[in-house]
Amino acid sequence: ADGYYEYVMHECVYSTSDYSDMAYLNSYSFNKVVDVQFNSTVGKYAGYTEEGVKYAENFNKNRAIMQQQKAAVDTVCRPNAQNSDSAVRDKA
Repeated sequence: ADGYYEYVMHECVYSTSDYSDMAYLNSYSFNKVVDVQFNSTVGKYAGYTEEGVKYAENFNKNRAIMQQQKAAVDTVCRPNAQNSDSAVRDKA
């Protein structure tokens, strides 16, 4: 039970059936506190802790990382949402 807990969470959030409001979130947390998060609607990383601010600055300067994160709505979220939604609709 003693120790450190670090994790990364990738989320695709939407509420419309045409996915027009879809957002991709990529969060890095340490001991249950979100340090830094990418939000595709904002288009950059934001830091929420002292360390997170440093991470955000470095991530936002890295063109390769930023291109990948900005494209995630179209490359990760939409295809997976379409697969999941069609599987659910086909079973109804």
